[in-house]
Amino acid sequence: MSLSSVSQVISEHVDFAALAPTFRAAKPFNHIVIDNFFELQVASGLAKEFPAFESEIWAEYNNPIEIKKLCNRWDKFPRLTYSIFDYLNSPAFVEKMSILAGEDLFPDPGLNGGGWHTHKSGGKLNAHLDYSIHPKLGLERRLNIIVYLQPEWKPEYGGSLGLWKASEDGKSPAELDAQIVCEFNRAVIFDTSQNSWHGLPEPIRSPEGINRNSIAAYYLCQPRPGVSDRGKALFAPYGNQANDPTILELIRLRSQVNAAASVYGDKGSFMNGLTGR
Repeated sequence: MSLSSVSQVISEHVDFAALAPTFRAAKPFNHIVIDNFFELQVASGLAKEFPAFESEIWAEYNNPIEIKKLCNRWDKFPRLTYSIFDYLNSPAFVEKMSILAGEDLFPDPGLNGGGWHTHKSGGKLNAHLDYSIHPKLGLERRLNIIVYLQPEWKPEYGGSLGLWKASEDGKSPAELDAQIVCEFNRAVIFDTSQNSWHGLPEPIRSPEGINRNSIAAYYLCQPRPGVSDRGKALFAPYGNQANDPTILELIRLRSQVNAAASVYGDKGSFMNGLTGR
C-alpha cells in the first residue's frame, strides 16, 4: 500500500485550529486525544506493517524502570510506514502542529527517540520527563505525537498512558490526573515542556501476541529562556522503588547523556553490576 492509493492521510474530522483551544486548556499539561486519527485504510495498513516483537530490528530497553522496544531506522520501515513518517515530518503537517503550540515548530527527521514503539505483556515505562534539548540539533523538544496501532487492544490489558501533575518543585510526579487508553488509531499529542510527567509504570497484562504498538514523532522549537538543559529522560521511581538505592542510581545514570546507554539493556546484568559495586 502507498499513500498515492488513498485520498487523504488524516481523517477529515481532524481540524487542528478547532482543537487548539482544547489542547491549551487541558490539564495537567497541554494535551489532546484524537480518535480515528488516520483514515482507516492508512491505520490498518500501518498496523499490518508493524514488525514482530521477536524481530531483530528492535533496540531493546530492559531494566527496572523501562521494558520496551523501539526502532527509528528509516531503512527498516516498509513503504507505507516510511511514507507516514515522511508525512509527519513534512512542512504541511508541522504547520498543523505549530497551530497547537502557537509558534513555529521544526520536525526531527532523525526520529530521535521516535519511530516504532512496542511493549509486550510485562512491558512498562515509569513516569518520566522527556529530554529537553535535542542532542544533535540543539533545539527544544516541544510536542509529542503518539498514534496507537494495535487493533485488538482492550482496556483490561492496561498500558494506558498516565499523565501526572508535577510536585510543587517540579522534580517528581505527584497526583495522577489522566489515563488514556491506547485504543486503535487514537492519537495523543502533548506538550513535553510543562513538567510533563507521563508513562505507564504498571506492567502490561496483554495476551501473548497482542502487543502495545505505536508510532511516535516529536517536534522542536527554538530554545526559550529558562529551558531545562536536560539531554536525557528523567525517570521517577514507582512504588517501593523510591526506597531502593539501586533503582535511584539507575535513574541517575539513565538521566546522564554519557551514561544512559550503559543502563538501557539487560535487566539482570544491570542489577548484578550495581549490587556488585
